[in-house]
Amino acid sequence: MSESTDGLNVGAHFLDRLSAEQKVRLHAAGRTLLVPSAKMVFSQGERHDGIFIITRGQVRVYYTAPSGREITLAYWTPGHFIGGPEISGGGVHMWSGIAVEDSEITALGGATLQKLLVEVPALALALIEGLVAKGKCYSSMAQILGTRSVIERLAQYLLNLAELYGVADGDTLVINRKVTHDQIAAMVGSTRQWVTMMLKRFQTKRIIAIEGSTIRIKRVDLLEKILFKD
Repeated sequence: MSESTDGLNVGAHFLDRLSAEQKVRLHAAGRTLLVPSAKMVFSQGERHDGIFIITRGQVRVYYTAPSGREITLAYWTPGHFIGGPEISGGGVHMWSGIAVEDSEITALGGATLQKLLVEVPALALALIEGLVAKGKCYSSMAQILGTRSVIERLAQYLLNLAELYGVADGDTLVINRKVTHDQIAAMVGSTRQWVTMMLKRFQTKRIIAIEGSTIRIKRVDLLEKILFKD
């Protein structure tokens, strides 16, 4: 969730400063995990030990409140690492990670990672860059949650989807990406019932059209008007 899609995937390139040999060594030092869709990679409250590097698939990271309500922090794609912030281990996970599609992940335990950081200094710099990217991502999310109303966050989310996945079809943008109302609610910090009601209202106003799993953005200008109404 961000007010701009610029730089959203910067963290996926944190290992680019490593040589091919160093990358091979890194992945060989870890354990390869094959995580089926809908299975947990790690869970909030579990003991923390190292990081997970996504090599294939996608993982949703989310926080669960004591009430049971969830908020999605991010969807991480290949090249990103997850499992922070205590990358060398210690404490417990502050949030959970679940595969949203079949994923392949390299798990690096805390002791193994510390040993690699000493032996491969370039990895230390790479991890710093990765943490910087994550810090910017979560800062952006905190800003939008703190300064935007929920309807503004929904409009922003639809605009982000349109920019990232929209395909032009005449005067509309078609998003061929299945997103459930529960997923949208977890992204914008609301309830499924509210999201369902607002999407119906947007359809009535002909801002969007929902056809099966496809979302068609018909009036980008009206979504932008919600964001910049002042």
